[in-house]
Formats: sequence, C-alpha cells, structure tokens
Amino acid sequence: MLDRAPIETARNYDATRNRVEHYFDRTATRVWERLTSDAPVSRIRETVRQGRDRMRALMLSALPADLRGARILDAGCGAGPTTIELAERGADVMAVDISPSLVGIAERRLPDHLRDRVTFASGDMLSAQLGHFDHVIAMDSLIYYTETDIREALDALGARTCGSVVFTVAPRTPLLMTMWYAGKAFPRSDRSPVMIPHGPARLAQAVRDVGKIRDLGRVTSGFYISQALEFRA
Repeated sequence: MLDRAPIETARNYDATRNRVEHYFDRTATRVWERLTSDAPVSRIRETVRQGRDRMRALMLSALPADLRGARILDAGCGAGPTTIELAERGADVMAVDISPSLVGIAERRLPDHLRDRVTFASGDMLSAQLGHFDHVIAMDSLIYYTETDIREALDALGARTCGSVVFTVAPRTPLLMTMWYAGKAFPRSDRSPVMIPHGPARLAQAVRDVGKIRDLGRVTSGFYISQALEFRA
C-alpha cells in the first residue's frame, strides 16, 4: 500500500508556503519594507520592530562571533537585516526568501562592501539546490507551519548543516492561543497566513529521532512574541 503520510505532509507544507508567498509578495511587501527600515511607524508596529531587533540579536548570539570562512543560510531573509549582520561578521551568506519582492529590497539595501559575501535567491528555503551550510538561521520563517512540517523542515535542513539550525516559533502563550483559535474561527479575506503556536518541549519530543532542540529564550515586545530554539541533527 502507498504510504500517504509523506505526500500529505508535502501538500500541507506547499499549501502553507504558497499562502506565505502570496501574503508577503503581494499584500504585505510595503508594510515589511517600512517595518524593517528606520521610517516612522505606529506605536504598535514600533513594539514589533523592537521585538524583532531583540530576537535577531538573541539568535545571532547563538552563532560564533567570528564567522569568517563559514557558509550560512539566512532562511527567510526578508528585507535582509540578518543577512547584513552575518556578512559583517565575515560569513558567506546564502540569503533566500519565498518573496521575490522582499529579496529585491534586501539586495538594494546590502552595502556595497558586503556584496562579494552574499548570494540572494528567491524560492523555497528547503531546496537542496542551495547546498550545504555550517549554520542556518530562520527567523520567523517557520511560525506558520504545523509540528509535522517543522519536523520535516528541520530534518531536511539538518541533513545539509554541520552546525546549528537556529529558528523561531510562536510560543503557546494564552494570548497567542486565543488569537490562533479566533483566526481559525473567522474567514481571512486577505489570505494572510496564521501563526501556529508551539511548545518547545513538545517540539523537542517531535524531532527526537532526527536531532535535539535547545531553548534559547523568548522575546516579548507588545504584540511581538517569539521563541528562539536551536536544532542540531
């Protein structure tokens, strides 16, 4: 009998990825371009900006300070702030995002003196064609996926990474769980993806046969709540 589980997992991942692409490449590009710049934003979005800055610093602190000679995948690079910091620390960066529009913004923002250290691509962050890496950083790139999808993603990335995969999830806080259930109950006309909250301990159990997860800490800033984790195959 045909094993349908891998097929269903792939379909679920592809469907979510397509929603994420549609949202960031067509609906929210200008919002994210402004949010990731120093342009004035609303008070609420300022807390999100500050939270993302704190999370980026937390995730980068889990990597070696000197990245010269290291090849790093910035999986879901967005408008490129993490890419710039990785390249400034000497890394050879593969910066990939599902949204071509955001990749274009990241390319325009990259300082000239770092251009020989960064390769940009638009497409699936799990593509084997991207090659092998010393480390992977995936900030808020897996927050829309199910536990099964995350396990499969970490397994795929871990197979091509000799060091760590540092990533984030939306934690299972009362606020986020309430928002999640509300999002499940009402239709979303803008087709924006819905974050799926996860508990670090449960995720660690889900991936125990392919690797280990370490909790790096949580950042809470207004409406921005995110949990940093480290995976090693």
